[in-house]
Amino acid sequence: MKKRTILLYSLLGLTTLGIFGCSKGFLEKNPQGELIEEQIEGKKGVEATLIGAYGIMNGNINGTWGNYGSAPSQWIFGEITSDNAHKGSVITDQPNMNMIESFTTISSNDNLSTMWQVYYEGILRANTTLRLLKEDQDGSKTIKADRAKEIEGEAKMLRAHYYFFLWRIFKNIPYVDENTSIDDAKVVKNDKDVQPMIENDLKIAIANLPDTKINGEGGRVDQRIAKAYLGKLYLYQKKYAEALVLFKEVIGSRDITTMPFQDNYDVNKENGPEALLVAKHAINPDGGGDNANVGDMLGGLNGTNPVGCCGFYQPSIDLVNAYKVDANGLPMLDESYRNNPYTSDILLTDKTAIANYKLDLNLKFDPRLDYTVGRRGVNFLDYGVFPGDAWLRPEEGSRPHGGPFTGIKTMIPKSQHAAHTQAGAAYVTDLDVNIMRLADVILMAAECEVELGNLPNALKYVNSIRLRAAKLPAKLTEKGVPAAKYEVKPYLAFTSVDQARKAVRFERRLELAMEGHRFFDLVRWGIAKDVIANYAKFEGGILPVFKSKAYADKNAYFPIPQEEINKSNGSLTQNPGY
Repeated sequence: MKKRTILLYSLLGLTTLGIFGCSKGFLEKNPQGELIEEQIEGKKGVEATLIGAYGIMNGNINGTWGNYGSAPSQWIFGEITSDNAHKGSVITDQPNMNMIESFTTISSNDNLSTMWQVYYEGILRANTTLRLLKEDQDGSKTIKADRAKEIEGEAKMLRAHYYFFLWRIFKNIPYVDENTSIDDAKVVKNDKDVQPMIENDLKIAIANLPDTKINGEGGRVDQRIAKAYLGKLYLYQKKYAEALVLFKEVIGSRDITTMPFQDNYDVNKENGPEALLVAKHAINPDGGGDNANVGDMLGGLNGTNPVGCCGFYQPSIDLVNAYKVDANGLPMLDESYRNNPYTSDILLTDKTAIANYKLDLNLKFDPRLDYTVGRRGVNFLDYGVFPGDAWLRPEEGSRPHGGPFTGIKTMIPKSQHAAHTQAGAAYVTDLDVNIMRLADVILMAAECEVELGNLPNALKYVNSIRLRAAKLPAKLTEKGVPAAKYEVKPYLAFTSVDQARKAVRFERRLELAMEGHRFFDLVRWGIAKDVIANYAKFEGGILPVFKSKAYADKNAYFPIPQEEINKSNGSLTQNPGY
């Protein structure tokens, strides 16, 4: 049982309607199973609404199925759009995800609507918390001043996070706060930049929050998280000096080389020293999975394995090959890793040849590969050796169109299923998702140092990540021998800004793969078009279905959901190009 974590169960029925398109008459009623504000005012009520705002961190309002677009990992928008991953499964299952992956989506895509509605629900809950807090402080003051200050910081930190997620995907979004009435919210236009409001919320959170978890509760936001988040916003704005100050304060004297990489994905080692902003997950007391990893549950294994579902979110062949190292134990920054590519067994067509496939143990890989990707011939957690097709989801009459690999970071050991999965559905787990962790902050700091011309400092940050990776135990085959010639060495020096920039960007890919960052990084670096074009040529040469993937300038952002435009009665306008 998890201890000292924020309770995510349904303590309070908050309206789950979107901000737009709600009739005033309906909102004045007390819907069944919900509470009117008179019943939730005062200290208990404000604290309950705040927990309701935290509850959206896992990307789910209610229900287990259908929350994939709003997953806290952002695997749909942040990874399958990039060169890191495929949607996987079969083409006819969740076809709207195929359109997002190939940049052919239209505004009626349900993943867009889910993303919009869930995170605006989070904003609504944060706004409700702030409004009730103000009423309390203007009236009976049942909440002590110090706690009221913290609550304001928590609510505004959460609101900033929800707005940032929406802004990063849609860019042109309407801004509503605790002072916006329901009637006014319906007609707010999406013609203003929301970044200044996000920045203001984060600054207030920094001023109001302590630098450690409130009451020691894992999952609570704190000052370090707010500083890291504001630094991230500045990084997106290319305010490198301002961002670096904040990142350095977050990093402090902490030594990431003492924090095992694999602990970030261990269900028994959550709330560890590297965790910053985390989506907390839990299996409900009644065995339900609404507060579990419902946005990420489709990823992972399919078929005759201990999980049995669902075969989505497969690492790309390009990503796997990116973990190759050269003779010096360094990444191949010139992209020569694509020469003589390792493709596991996917290019074999003869059944006998497939059955007799043997893993090449002489390949040189960064060990993070086998803590990120499941590949044939390598032990997969405590499930046994990954057998390939038997644990993947093939197209009818053919091999898996998403390739021969599967993800591993969102999976938990078979020995932990009884305690940490939904009964009868082992793919629904209570494994937390790291939205932001220390390695992310260190590499963002390294990026700032490069752009400011401080290459020795950037080198130190990057090498701390690589030295930590070098400590990873080798993954083994069924014969108990290392599954590759694992090696990762630090850089001796950065000889130019261009080399340093490539090294930092490559390190972010290796360290944070399958954690929802890659596409957004490519866009903010301004290299998405070239990277995707080169990727489509390489990946499409192996798996032809990906050859036509092409990125256009408009694809930096996604279309505003058409149903939200319709509900707004013309207040919302569509993004250019859609």
